[in-house]
Amino acid sequence: MKKFFASIFFFITVQFSFAQEKVADTEMDTIPGASAVKKNVLDFEHRDDRKDSINIYYKYLDSVNINRTDNSIDNFDNYFSLPTSYMHLGNNGSAAYNIIYTPLNKPGWDLGFHAFDIYRFTLEKTRLYKTSKPFSQLSYQLASGKEQMIKVLHTQNPRPNWNFGFDYRLISSPGFFITQNTNHNNYRIFNNYQSKRKRYANTLIIIGNTLKASENGGIREDTSLADPNRKKRFTIPVNLGDSANFEPNPFKSTISTGNIYKDATIFFRQSYDIGKRDSVAINDSTTEYLFYPKLRLQHSFSYSKYDYLFTDISADSTFYHNRYDTVLSQKRDTFSLQEKWKIISNDLSLVQFPDTKNTAQFFLAGARLENISGSFTYSNKSFYNIALHGEYRNKTRNKLWDILAKGEFYINGLNSGDYSAYATLGRYFNKKIGAVSIFFSNVNRSPSFIYDTLSSFNYKNNGINKKENITTFGGTANNAFFNVSVKNHIISNLTYFKNYYQTDQYSKLVNLLQIEASKKIRLSKHLSWFTQIVLQKTDTLAPIKVPLVFTRNRIAFEGTFYKNLNISTGLELRYFTPFKAYDYSPVMGQFVPQDTFKLKNLPDVSAFVHFRIKSFTAYIRAENLNTVDFKNGFGFTNNNFAAPHYPTQGFIFRFGIQWGFVN
Repeated sequence: MKKFFASIFFFITVQFSFAQEKVADTEMDTIPGASAVKKNVLDFEHRDDRKDSINIYYKYLDSVNINRTDNSIDNFDNYFSLPTSYMHLGNNGSAAYNIIYTPLNKPGWDLGFHAFDIYRFTLEKTRLYKTSKPFSQLSYQLASGKEQMIKVLHTQNPRPNWNFGFDYRLISSPGFFITQNTNHNNYRIFNNYQSKRKRYANTLIIIGNTLKASENGGIREDTSLADPNRKKRFTIPVNLGDSANFEPNPFKSTISTGNIYKDATIFFRQSYDIGKRDSVAINDSTTEYLFYPKLRLQHSFSYSKYDYLFTDISADSTFYHNRYDTVLSQKRDTFSLQEKWKIISNDLSLVQFPDTKNTAQFFLAGARLENISGSFTYSNKSFYNIALHGEYRNKTRNKLWDILAKGEFYINGLNSGDYSAYATLGRYFNKKIGAVSIFFSNVNRSPSFIYDTLSSFNYKNNGINKKENITTFGGTANNAFFNVSVKNHIISNLTYFKNYYQTDQYSKLVNLLQIEASKKIRLSKHLSWFTQIVLQKTDTLAPIKVPLVFTRNRIAFEGTFYKNLNISTGLELRYFTPFKAYDYSPVMGQFVPQDTFKLKNLPDVSAFVHFRIKSFTAYIRAENLNTVDFKNGFGFTNNNFAAPHYPTQGFIFRFGIQWGFVN
């Protein structure tokens, strides 16, 4: 790890040095009619802003849409590890879930651990860049409680047809309560290449995630929060962890009680096109080769491995007996569960392009073979899947229509009978009406493997074999005035955990309606109100728990001053109506529904100052101002809750910077 950080530091130093104007010890300045003279080494040269300009865009894997980087400073979601709609268990990096419900629309193999998904790098979210100049971006964030986050991005095009780069992120947070420290490391290396004559192309992506999160099982007594002698939150007793040896150390990555999730993926795709060749002579020595594909042969290979571990080196036998019906041999004993997986996938596809000059219109048909092996507490097992998939895409050349229809079907293997079907139709009308789209999806999926009797994390439970079926339909409208979306989810045979370790499947149909609207309202020349509101309605007896109303509002003074100072400052508020929020099972790593505790939080209030000067961005935030309390003297001790016995943080002072370098 030390060598890795040393390499990163060296790379950044080199990149920074090239990002500056190079001034030699002496420069020869030729003056007409005179001899060359030496310039003083202390002379300064005015920086030409055009040298820092860059043309950069990116696409996601399997997407035809071109995206520009977002340099806006008004939305802190662009800089933080968690979107505002997520609720974490009191510490950056801890288990989290989305208050705005999103179903798991993924057929095929799935292990079932999703409480830390938001902190993972994934293939689907990998950005494949194209840039006119090498570009580096450094981000650093520091917050109360010794919380830190570091992000590094570099990408460059050594040649117009070849781009490579890497992402790195570190989240380190000791937390405010006992046994709450988190330490996450993510890296991603990406390479995108196309041959000179544009017939052959390949994409290489390497991803690794190491997520370490201590688990304290929540505080023992909620009344401890109001105790004037426990303003230092690490003095409050918790249900799990070795309280006697607790030390809030930001450099400590050891997990004595908690979850350690590791995964790594190597993805390599090659394609070869058959079609019409052409070329354009730029000048006497340069020729630009063109190619219009008609048929593409595409092969995708991936190798992934996963390691999921829960460990407690000083397990309290009483806690495990009461919560998990597990008997330990000693009052203080060692308890652990572990599961490992390896997956090799080979996918062969044919792509046909009806319109020679529009590669955003195509038909795709393919087949995939997955070889899956799992290592459990008492056995090892091998599986396989064979799946067929197809897709039709048409993003018209006039950029008005966007049509997508795709599906896949598992014809044999572990997840035989699983399928997914998705279709969307979009139309851009004009600046006033904007873009309107409708969509439909239906997914039939096997329950995640954690519900299987073979799983190390599913003990004392019967297996669940009935497939879940998830149907979602709705529409969106986005224009310069407002954004509106409507979704309706219909779910049958929903699988879930209850009572911390027991598995169950809901026999009734779950119907969840979501309506979301957002708008930026200009109050004056420099004063704006950003508002977002989400309405969610479902059966209160269903295992899906959501608030009726979720809203986020920002009132900000913003504008560009002194030519280069772009500033946004004001207040931000997040609020959701009371609801019976999920409980959390630390051993299983699952959020579980409960019906005894109702979450009634005050609005989360933050004050912020965000500003950008050219490529330098900084943000200063005072978060959770709503926790102020005067009952036992001034303090920020009126904590909100994320789940039963899981209080969130008190006052947080956060400072961060982000700096981009054009090399």
